Amino acid sequence: MKTYNITVIKGDGIGPEITDEALKVLDAAGEKFGFKTRYDFQLMGGCAIDETGVPLPEATLESCKKADSVLLGAVGGEKWETLPGHLRPEAGLLGIRGGLGLYANLRPARIFEALKAASPIKEEIIGSSLDIMVVRELTGGIYFGERGRCEKDGVPAAFDTEMYTVPEIRRIAKVGFEMARKRSGRLCSVDKANVLESSRLWRETVVELAEEYPDVQLSHMYVDNCAMQLIRNPSQFDVIVTSNIFGDILSDEASMLSGSIGMLASASLADGNFGLYEPIHGSAPDIAGKGISNPLATILSVAMMLKYSFGLDEAAAAVEKAVSEAMKTARTPDIYEEGCQKVGTTQMGDLVVSLL
Repeated sequence: MKTYNITVIKGDGIGPEITDEALKVLDAAGEKFGFKTRYDFQLMGGCAIDETGVPLPEATLESCKKADSVLLGAVGGEKWETLPGHLRPEAGLLGIRGGLGLYANLRPARIFEALKAASPIKEEIIGSSLDIMVVRELTGGIYFGERGRCEKDGVPAAFDTEMYTVPEIRRIAKVGFEMARKRSGRLCSVDKANVLESSRLWRETVVELAEEYPDVQLSHMYVDNCAMQLIRNPSQFDVIVTSNIFGDILSDEASMLSGSIGMLASASLADGNFGLYEPIHGSAPDIAGKGISNPLATILSVAMMLKYSFGLDEAAAAVEKAVSEAMKTARTPDIYEEGCQKVGTTQMGDLVVSLL
């Protein structure tokens, strides 16, 4: 029986609560589909700062490098917001992405049938279904470029540099093309090539790579138009590939189409099958410990882990189906609507396990 080694970083706020439920589902999936899991629990974020003085301890990074995949809850909170930038919890996220070579961020924006009414977008715009995959470059661009403070014309100024190399663009575009090939065969590359030189190189490189994927229909869109089209006509998109900063913004926008940020999973992938999986929502310290947080995004992140790192498509589909079935009868407070049973974090996890 195959055993998968998983580094688990529960993190801050509601992170431990939602991670516990996801592990419960992962264990149940292992029993049903014939695999085992071994967990190594490590610190990152605010809890790591409190205990070690740094947001990403070396021991955590080393554990991740030895693992088959990583499951992350959530990091951050007001408690640490006054710390210098390099010591804040978010610095741990940037550090682990760079340290593990996690250059491809997959952010699905999907509307479950049971949550259609919760979407802020009218049903006639959504259509029969909505399932968009945003592929975001994660280790380059303006977030990792040269930055600093200076003086310009006698006044304080600051700068951040957007830079991409052709190899960086090719490898993330390749992920986009491969993802599109497995789905509907449509890929939209988003840039700002009418203004930015880095975007012109981005577009040139994507166009050149497209010759290797004649079965994929490639289109291009400026980022400002894409932001508008996601609201106006989201069903026109299937897979979107874009840069770090554009992907950061567009994936959050796309996530709101689903009706609740508490439902959305993500994967950050390196070369090969290695990945880090986490919900896209924050640590929500205001509800931590109350037992009312929604664990479904973390559970769906486990489904992505099963699919993309372990190649267990049947197990992944079973977890997604169990989540979908659970929402027909029960909801945590953030997605509650009349006629459903209102449940807490643990109850929701138990229900998904029972349906699995």
